[in-house]
Amino acid sequence: MEFKSIFSVTGADHSDEDLTTAAGLCAEVGAHLSVLIIPPPLLLMSSPPPEWNTGRAQAIAVPNYRFQQIEKFSQDVTRMERRSADILKRLKAMSLSCDVDTDYCELGEVARQRALCADLTIVGGDLLNDETLGPPVVNGCLFDSGKPVLIVPKGVKATLSPRRVLVGWDSRVEASRAVREALSILSAAREVCVAMVDPKAQNNGKGAQSGADIAAYLTRHGARVSVDLLKSAGKSAGTVLTQHANDICADMMVMGAYGSRGLRERIFGGPPSWSFGKTTLPLFLAR
Repeated sequence: MEFKSIFSVTGADHSDEDLTTAAGLCAEVGAHLSVLIIPPPLLLMSSPPPEWNTGRAQAIAVPNYRFQQIEKFSQDVTRMERRSADILKRLKAMSLSCDVDTDYCELGEVARQRALCADLTIVGGDLLNDETLGPPVVNGCLFDSGKPVLIVPKGVKATLSPRRVLVGWDSRVEASRAVREALSILSAAREVCVAMVDPKAQNNGKGAQSGADIAAYLTRHGARVSVDLLKSAGKSAGTVLTQHANDICADMMVMGAYGSRGLRERIFGGPPSWSFGKTTLPLFLAR
């Protein structure tokens, strides 16, 4: 599919790197950029510290705490409005079609709602490495919206016109969806490598080689495809795939996002879990 509307999330205290990445990708394909600025962690606190929960200390501390929250909220609103205006001015100077907004509601739901009306969400390194803001945003955009996400690690240059793409294929629904969502990228690439780790023999009675079906599908869409069958040798599938991506000098990886919603389980459990923290190239994911 073509990417005509791209969504990006940035924290109020983040650098401009994620925004620069998203703006560059939009300029590359002529897409509209929607930016959501989310509040700093302190703004999300809703109750006083546990040691203030009893007796007279609570009666004194709670009102003071609430007042401090209100004052901090007011300061942060002003700061975020200023940042919003600065970002909008910067994007307009790049002649980008864009909109910039802020929101203080439940982050996962806000991110999900915005991602629903975008073709692609960009998750940059600052957001990815933010342990407070990153998890709910990734959950909402990737696991709850049904829309693809492009993970761009910090310091990595991304493009939506990669020359060489590695597709991690395992015949699951999620992998199929990722391939479908990335078809415009795959069909335009100079080379698409479909990589399978310890593929199981197909029981279709035709004796077809593993990966032949997805290779044929991609070829019909104009992609130039090769298939690599990889052995894990006791390593995780994610480790094998990322090493192979480095070996072939891939510019992007395309994979299905599957597994439990728990961020820790996704990050440390299995493909694409390893990818969030360990990949050194852009990672296109779909659920």
